[in-house]
Amino acid sequence: MSTLELFEATAPDLRLGQAAMVLRGFALPYVPEVMPALAAIDAQSPFRHMVTPGGFTMSVALTNCGALGWTSDRRGYRYAVIDPDTGQPWPSMPAVFARLAREAATTAGFDGFEPDACLVNRYLPGSRMSLHQDKNERDYDAPIVSVSLGMRAVFLFGGHKRANPTVKVPLLHGDVVVWGGVDRMRYHGVVPLKDEPHAILGSQRINFTFRKAG
Repeated sequence: MSTLELFEATAPDLRLGQAAMVLRGFALPYVPEVMPALAAIDAQSPFRHMVTPGGFTMSVALTNCGALGWTSDRRGYRYAVIDPDTGQPWPSMPAVFARLAREAATTAGFDGFEPDACLVNRYLPGSRMSLHQDKNERDYDAPIVSVSLGMRAVFLFGGHKRANPTVKVPLLHGDVVVWGGVDRMRYHGVVPLKDEPHAILGSQRINFTFRKAG
């Protein structure tokens, strides 16, 4: 048995910091409702590869739902009420999404979380997310709630400076990471995904990241 297989079979919830937790398998009961809701979002605002202010195309495809959606182009990173690709408002946040985010936040010690933005990332083999801080939101008091579905990923969780050491945390289908409070501005990222197909989602990882942006 590999290290990751042993980890998957036995891992309990994991505390990453004073106000940061991995909730193992927390999202699994929601998956039957989440997947058709995701398909409806993709039909209205399809996944796309955005361009960074530096002119690089992101390896991760992205869409949004909720009152606000995160966008990136040569003008910078920002939240907007309109999907720039469709000219229409982003899809409304499905009730199951909001319920999952709220209940995960409460379980991690953040009561009253009401997200107004949900970034949906689709990773394929080789996709990665470089170390970054979530700092385009107006409300830093609210936590970040990140849901992993599909292929396993290795999540990097660092300190308040980019050069600080990181810990590597395997994330499996259904895991939810919640961080806020003193840990809210810690750097984090995802190493390039290996092609280890998931039994249901195949060779992809879907990541929902809930924020209070406005």
